[in-house]
Amino acid sequence: MRIENKQLKEFLLDSNLLEVAVVDENFKLANETNQKLGDLLLEKKLVSETELRKLYSYILGIPYVNLEKETITADILQIIPEPIAKKYGIVAFEKDGNDLKVAMKNPEDIQTIDFIRKKTGLKIVPCLTSDESIKAILRQYEKSLKAEFGDIISKDSDNVAVGEEADDLEKIAQDLPIVRIVDTLLKHAILQSASDIHIEPDEKEVRVRYRIDGVLHDAMTLPRQVMEGLVARIKVLSSLKLDEHRLPQDGRFKIEKEGYRISFRVSILPVFEGEKIVMRLLDETSKGLTLEKMGLTGNALEVVHRHIKRPNGMVLVTGPTGSGKTTTLYTVMDILNTTEVNISTVEDPVEYRMMRVNQTQVNAKIGMTFAAALRSLLRQDPDIIMVGEIRDSETMQIAVEAAMTGHLVLSTLHTNSAAGTLPRLLDMGAEAFLVASTVNVVIGQRLVRKLCNECKVSYKLDEKDVAALSSNFNMDEILKMLKDTPQLASEINAKSNWKNIDFYRPKGCEQCSNEGYKGRQGIYEVLEMDEEIGKLITSNASSDDIEKRAREKGMQTMGEDGFIKAASGITSLEEVMRVTKE
Repeated sequence: MRIENKQLKEFLLDSNLLEVAVVDENFKLANETNQKLGDLLLEKKLVSETELRKLYSYILGIPYVNLEKETITADILQIIPEPIAKKYGIVAFEKDGNDLKVAMKNPEDIQTIDFIRKKTGLKIVPCLTSDESIKAILRQYEKSLKAEFGDIISKDSDNVAVGEEADDLEKIAQDLPIVRIVDTLLKHAILQSASDIHIEPDEKEVRVRYRIDGVLHDAMTLPRQVMEGLVARIKVLSSLKLDEHRLPQDGRFKIEKEGYRISFRVSILPVFEGEKIVMRLLDETSKGLTLEKMGLTGNALEVVHRHIKRPNGMVLVTGPTGSGKTTTLYTVMDILNTTEVNISTVEDPVEYRMMRVNQTQVNAKIGMTFAAALRSLLRQDPDIIMVGEIRDSETMQIAVEAAMTGHLVLSTLHTNSAAGTLPRLLDMGAEAFLVASTVNVVIGQRLVRKLCNECKVSYKLDEKDVAALSSNFNMDEILKMLKDTPQLASEINAKSNWKNIDFYRPKGCEQCSNEGYKGRQGIYEVLEMDEEIGKLITSNASSDDIEKRAREKGMQTMGEDGFIKAASGITSLEEVMRVTKE
């Protein structure tokens, strides 16, 4: 937008938004560096985007609108087609007679306004808005698509052909109604950010369920006659045998559209009523994940960063299936993935493809086990080795030896806590002194659902709640820990008690599909190996003794980390209880 620095400076001084000295100093700096004053103020976080845009609207004499929490009706939204709205950052939000109000990031874009005027035949009234407003309205295009999906399913399932021979199956898989139904199921899952799709045959119907934020939800029920076609279509997409109905099959395929690239890992298993399909969705565009975004904070984050930068030793991530262990390892590899190191992995299966990382897929049928692959991999001059999972003593032995001989080894184990990992390695046959000298750090983790920011409701614990929580947690110790947590300093002070600390519970709104939760985050415990813990391992101490000592040295348990996130309003105590109680 053509707003001169001098113009903005004068309006800033008039509005008393910033002190005169701050405005003068930044005005001078902007002119010296040939920058826009507004961009500089945003960069330094001296003003918010909303404040700046309101000033711009005042200067340009164009109204400012905030649409972040508005719901636009489908008929008005569709006046400007989604591709144009996305490309030019412009959305329709109100129609009055022949006047169409549009919100845009740059209301001086005369070409786009003219194009929409010609296309719609309406008088366009431009308004200025923020990035977040445009994003919020673009998400509503997706919501209106969801309504159409139901119609496609009910219309197309009646037109499905049925056949038995392999040739027939191939024909059915290309059948338009089946293609549309499968496309719909996949699109629907992507829109809802599902991690898995389950397609389950029953005697009279086919049930489709999506796993969203770790919990399975019924998505839709289809007539039984479409099952054969669904299976055939998914087998064609995954390059699997169409006429094999008695043995399990595994495959994968990819969908690339504007804005996303999703890889589907397919597993087909014969069940009594036919074949059950489970598809895991892997978003290959979700880059830029950091340990901080995943939920590691404070001292735990520093410990992990310190130990993954070491040239050798083991970094172990533990937790049950679906607790985000692989994502943590991939994030660590992403941090370490530079041109100076050779990173090699042995995985079952390879989840995400990573540039410059040599990824090997385990195949037990031909003798390519974790141990065999790892042994060969050590001859490939790796600096960093990622072993998908330590399942047996042979893999563990080779991994420990690799860590001793100058490699950094990243891997996962199925144990309930970080401290429980060390005795588990001894059970597998590792020598205690080797475990003590090779393991750098153990990260225990679980995933909790995040509360929806739009509708979460605050409440305070009463005596009954505290008593119920006391059966699982030491509430006195946790209260003391919350008071000592720097990130909660503004909410909790030395005089706080359970009766005046705010916690939050889900309510449900349109933004979170009435679930009350949206997205997930990790809760962690990070056990750092040192001389004292090493001595406990060599003296065959129990996991309780190891945990007790680690806690004395400052380790927070997953439960405590969960309480910090609950008091911060990130998740609910119910979620913390759900994932930590054993």
